[in-house]
Amino acid sequence: MATDAGIVRKPPVKINFGKLAAHLALLFFVALWTFPTVGLLVSSVRDKDQLAVSGWWTALTDSTRQNAVRVGTAKDQVKEGDLYVIKGNILGADGKGQSVKSFGITNADLGGTPAGGTAKMRDGGEITIQANGDYVWSSPTEFTHTGAPRIYFSGGSPPRFTLDNYVAVLSAQGISQSFINSITVAIPSTVVPILIAAFAAYALSWMSFPGRGLIVAVVVGLLVVPLQMSLIPLLRMYNGFANIFGTDSKGYVGVWLAHTAFGLPLAIYLLRNYMSGLPREIMESARIDGASHFKIFTGMVLPLSFPALASFAIFQFLWIWNDLLVALVFLGAQDDKVVLTGRLVNLLGTQGDNWELLTAGAFISIVVPLIVFFALQRYFVRGLLAGSVK
Repeated sequence: MATDAGIVRKPPVKINFGKLAAHLALLFFVALWTFPTVGLLVSSVRDKDQLAVSGWWTALTDSTRQNAVRVGTAKDQVKEGDLYVIKGNILGADGKGQSVKSFGITNADLGGTPAGGTAKMRDGGEITIQANGDYVWSSPTEFTHTGAPRIYFSGGSPPRFTLDNYVAVLSAQGISQSFINSITVAIPSTVVPILIAAFAAYALSWMSFPGRGLIVAVVVGLLVVPLQMSLIPLLRMYNGFANIFGTDSKGYVGVWLAHTAFGLPLAIYLLRNYMSGLPREIMESARIDGASHFKIFTGMVLPLSFPALASFAIFQFLWIWNDLLVALVFLGAQDDKVVLTGRLVNLLGTQGDNWELLTAGAFISIVVPLIVFFALQRYFVRGLLAGSVK
């Protein structure tokens, strides 16, 4: 710190542009991945009519729509002084909260006359339409037209939010049962491979036996095996055992075993990398004190390995919750065993035009994964990076 005639001068602040750019890039990608979820949530609580004509980013602004309505016929006229008048409201009984911005006699001059203005009608006279939809069509001569002429207008309505979309989805037939089915499939299919992989990872990390290196190589090789290539052989093998023991081949046990088999290679690989990085000194101290492998595993390794266990639990649960292929193959298409993803696919086929139901159903399907992720996210990065640096 330099001084000049009693004046203290601080050194200039150096800006690390590389670190700043990295933070800005990270913020950009976080926002990029968050936007779809925010858009899905906003769309799911919007009014169905507004959702059909505008995007979710316009949810807080008045929505504009174009429409055409018919006004009264000659039978609706009344005489007021020297004028013949036809009155009404172009917004109708369902127009509460809506407004008229502009109108025209044809679609080409839709914005030709602002609300409160007057336009000439082809059948004679002039029509004045207010912002609230009230119109007065007046003429000095008697109306003789038989049909009701059209008025084209551009209207606006304030943003409306509702939970009716969620009520409709949750009350739809089979949704609650499918939600329970997904929970029934996801929880055991997440817990079972973690239990098996934890024992296997400890053995491959801290127990010496012949062929240990070969087993590790096989586990790494299984990580690249496509699920689709092994799905049908696994199903045929399971059906063979089911026929031998006289059990139902379309049950939860089959899908539990399938998800366990597909999840074990990643679980063993991830947990072994973590456990092999634990301090060797505490293992040797425990052995000197007479602790068995099982005691060391349950009393020391498992508590220390919780970040890795939580990290794999997030991966496995998200994959199983969003899975449709394995569930369809091992559970079939029975209505009482369809998981939530399958039910939403059916909803897409039957309610394809009702976007409000699809957005609500999609957000319901991601609520549970979001809860699981945010509950365990503090362990997520620690578990992924564990064992990567020695």
